[in-house]
Amino acid sequence: MRKRFLSVALAGAVASAALAAPAHAADTTVTLTVDATGGLSITVPASANIGHGVEGSSVSGLLGPVTVLDQRSSLTPNWTASVISTDFVTGGGTSGETIPNINVSYWSGSATATAGTGTFTPGQPTAGDQQIINVPRTAFSKSGGTGNNFATWNPTLVVNIPPATVQGTYTGTVTHSVL
Repeated sequence: MRKRFLSVALAGAVASAALAAPAHAADTTVTLTVDATGGLSITVPASANIGHGVEGSSVSGLLGPVTVLDQRSSLTPNWTASVISTDFVTGGGTSGETIPNINVSYWSGSATATAGTGTFTPGQPTAGDQQIINVPRTAFSKSGGTGNNFATWNPTLVVNIPPATVQGTYTGTVTHSVL
C-alpha cells in the first residue's frame, strides 16, 4: 500500500509541475520619465546696508544669504555663480560723488548650508582671498554629483572709500548670476 501511495503522489507532483510551466514567455519593456522639478536659479537679498565710514577708510558688512537652487535633476549638475558690482554713487554722480567699483571687494566665505551630492566650492573662502568685483568673479561653484542640489552662503562686501570722497549715502548694485 505504501508503494502505491508513493507512486500516486509522485505522479501527481510531476503532473502539477508540467501544468505550471508556461509554454511560452514574453517580456514587456517598461519606461518612465523623471522630469526636472525646476531649473537653475539664484536668490539674493533685496537690499543691504553695510554701515558708515569716512574718506580714506573701509566699510564692510554681510550682504545676507545668497542661495543657488538647482532643480534640473541633472546627471551632471555643475554650476558657477558669479558676482560683479557697479560704481557706488550719491546725488547726481558728478565728480567726487562716485566710489568707483575698483574699490569694491567681495569674499563669499564658506557655505552656510548645502544639500545634494558633489563638491561645493567658495570663490573666496576667507577675508584674505577677497577679490575686487569690478569684473565678474566666481562667487561659488558646484561640481560632480547628480540630481538636485542647493548652496547658501553669506558674503562680505568691502568698500574702500577714497580720499576726497564727499559725504552722502552711496548706493551701488551687486549682481549675482548663475550658469
